[in-house]
Amino acid sequence: MGNCQEFNGKWALVTGASSGIGAELARELASHGARLILTARREDRLQVLAAELAAKGTEIRIVLADLNDPAAPQKIYDATAGAGLAVEILINNAGLGQYGAFHQSPEEQELSQVRVNCEAMVRLTRLFLPPMVERRRGWVLVLASTASFQPVPYLTTYAASKAFDRFFAQGLAAEVARFGVKVTALCPGPTETEFFDVAHASVFKGRSIQPAAEVARQAIAALARGQQTLIPYFAGKIAALMVRLLPVGWITSLVERLARPK
Repeated sequence: MGNCQEFNGKWALVTGASSGIGAELARELASHGARLILTARREDRLQVLAAELAAKGTEIRIVLADLNDPAAPQKIYDATAGAGLAVEILINNAGLGQYGAFHQSPEEQELSQVRVNCEAMVRLTRLFLPPMVERRRGWVLVLASTASFQPVPYLTTYAASKAFDRFFAQGLAAEVARFGVKVTALCPGPTETEFFDVAHASVFKGRSIQPAAEVARQAIAALARGQQTLIPYFAGKIAALMVRLLPVGWITSLVERLARPK
């Protein structure tokens, strides 16, 4: 069992912290006394969040970085752990998706999802994890998705990348548990964020949208107690169970018909 008060005074790095779930994860960690390193592409939004949290007494650092750039993970590491900050909590939140037919989408758009959702997450974890293992204490959160439980036509690369994230987190959790490091795969569903607008994926939005603050609250509590996978809403848990019971091909065919661009 774990207690969120363990985060008090510890440095937490949050990627994609400028909006949505990332910003709420930062707020939730700050409420438990963590010191924060916020990183994203949009400096103006990071500054607004930093000012909000600093006004409440949170110690804040900002590192501007675009995780679509292969050099960004090392840049973030050099500016934090490489500069002497003991990062004990790594929140791999940054990610992107894009709705549309794969054969018609720009190649760079598809590759960006792999770079940010998978490659950058792996590189950041590889950089920040070894000191956690040495200290025999640390926490890593990986943002997956309920889309990780089955193929999702027209979000094909996104869903595949999130399956990678979920399996990576689960495998890593088993590896490092004996060293006192906790790893959680967070699998949210439709959430009040910019994702659907940015990805042009409103067809997947659904009727019930979960507040990002609620997702973050559950995620940080799950991370503290070492829960390896968290689906933060009931319908998502049912959907993940159904995927195990029903033929994947049937589900994929159904989603293709429902989600096909008009």
